[in-house]
Amino acid sequence: MTTITVGDVPTAKLHGYLLGAIGPRPIAFASTVDVEGRPNLSPFSFFNVFSANPPILIFSPARRVRNNTVKHTLENVKTVKEVVINIVDYAMVQQMSLSSTEYPEGENEFKKAGLTMQTSELVKPFRVAESPVQFECKVTKIEPLGTEGGAGNLVFSEVLKIHVRTDLLDAEGGIDQHKIDQVARMGGNWYSRANQGMFEVPKPLSTLGIGVDRMPAHIRLSKTLSGNDLGLLGNIERLPSKKEIEDFVASDHVLRGILSSDDRAQLEAKAKVYLAKQDVESAWKVLLAK
Repeated sequence: MTTITVGDVPTAKLHGYLLGAIGPRPIAFASTVDVEGRPNLSPFSFFNVFSANPPILIFSPARRVRNNTVKHTLENVKTVKEVVINIVDYAMVQQMSLSSTEYPEGENEFKKAGLTMQTSELVKPFRVAESPVQFECKVTKIEPLGTEGGAGNLVFSEVLKIHVRTDLLDAEGGIDQHKIDQVARMGGNWYSRANQGMFEVPKPLSTLGIGVDRMPAHIRLSKTLSGNDLGLLGNIERLPSKKEIEDFVASDHVLRGILSSDDRAQLEAKAKVYLAKQDVESAWKVLLAK
C-alpha cells in the first residue's frame, strides 16, 4: 500500500486522490439566478440525496484550489435561496461539460451549452428542459467547511417539486433504471455511464470555448447533430481559418465528392465520425467546408 498523510501533500494532489478513489459520483446540474434574475448553470459532483422526509439534496460548490475563489452558483444561492437540481443523462453529458467552463459573471451557460431554459413552477431558477429529472428546491442552509482553497460549501436544498420525463416511468410509476441512462463523475476526465460503464470526456478548455450560441445557425439547429455533438463543437477556442479548411478539403477526395453533391446531411454525418473520435477541429473543417 502507498500511504498518504493528508498534511504532507498539496491540496491539488489530495483532491486528485479523493476524486480518483470516491466514485462514481452523481452530478447535480445546478440552475440558479442572481439578484438581477440572470441565470447560471453549473455541474457539481459533490452531491447526493440525504433525506426523504423532509426531502433534502445536498451539493457542494468547493472553493477553487488554485486561487481560493468561489463559483457564481454559491454567490447566487446566498442571495436568491432557490435552486433547480437537474439530473444528467448520457444524451446531454457533453453540453453539461461545456457549461462548466468558467465564463464571466452574467454569461448565460444555458445558451453557451445549447440547452433549453424551461420556466419552473415554484422557484425562480430555470429548469434544463433536456434533463430527465428536475428538482425544484428551496435552499434552507449553507454550511461552509473551511476558508481555504478546496473547502466545500454544503448547500442544503429542500425539494418542493419533482419533474420526471414520462417515458422513463415503468408500469408501477417508478423510474426505470435502464431508461434513465444516468452518468456519474469519476477521477480526471473519466465518467461512468450507469448502464454501460466508463467513458472519457475532455475537460473544457482553460481558455473559453466559443459555446453553442456562437455557432452558425445551420449547425446549431441541425437535425443530424446531437446535443453531445454540439457540446463538443462548442468546446473550441477559435474556428479554423479559411486556409486551414481549404487545405483540409484538398487532402480529402471523399469530402470533395460530398461537397460536389451538395448533400448537407452527408456532410454532417462525416463530421459526426470525427466527433466520435474526439477530433473536434476536423469536424469543424468538414462542417465549414464549401
